[in-house]
Amino acid sequence: MKCIIVEDQQPAQRILKKYIADIGSLTLLGTFEDAIQAMDFLKEESVDLMFLDINLPKLSGISFLKSLSNKPQVIMTTAYSEYALEGYELDVVDYLLKPFSFERFVKAVVKVRRNSNIPSQTTNQSKKEHFIKIGYEHIRIAFKDIIYLAADGDYCELCTTEKKHLSSEPMKKWIEILDEGDFYRIHKSYVVNTHKITKLSGNQVHLIGDTVLPIGRTYREDFMEKFLK
Repeated sequence: MKCIIVEDQQPAQRILKKYIADIGSLTLLGTFEDAIQAMDFLKEESVDLMFLDINLPKLSGISFLKSLSNKPQVIMTTAYSEYALEGYELDVVDYLLKPFSFERFVKAVVKVRRNSNIPSQTTNQSKKEHFIKIGYEHIRIAFKDIIYLAADGDYCELCTTEKKHLSSEPMKKWIEILDEGDFYRIHKSYVVNTHKITKLSGNQVHLIGDTVLPIGRTYREDFMEKFLK
């Protein structure tokens, strides 16, 4: 999905660039400090999504948006909440109030995906990976790299081919996120990537990396039926 940033503040530009770079399905075509520059660019280039600040020099974001006859999808960014209603009346996808988190940014982009008819890799990619927060960083986890997940109270430990990560999202949330069919719950505390299974032995599952996990009694019959069919 091709996007541009229309923002005159350097710190806000840097945050948006970082967040965009962290989402593989977004391609940043340009960054503009005023609406006039962006308007000239849109006359020449096709853009799917625009991150638009409201308080801009020369021409406000609202006035700029009203002047566009064939506008891309728009996510507005501003430090002033009083413009939210007017923004939604102009059919913007979402309204980000500064400072906004990466999670809030992702939610806005997902709305664009739902509203968009662009036949890109976006939908598939959103099902093949997930970001988890570790300290002040957001780490992209590819589902194919997960060997198994272990419940740890309100948290969930992800064992990948590279290392282990502790996610603040509980096991229940991960089961909703993961691709059904590729992952299966074998125990109240474990979910395994079925592509990483090397052997089944009695009530145990052997995974790559010499990991051995128990199959819970209540999960065994259903798991064996679906995995061995």
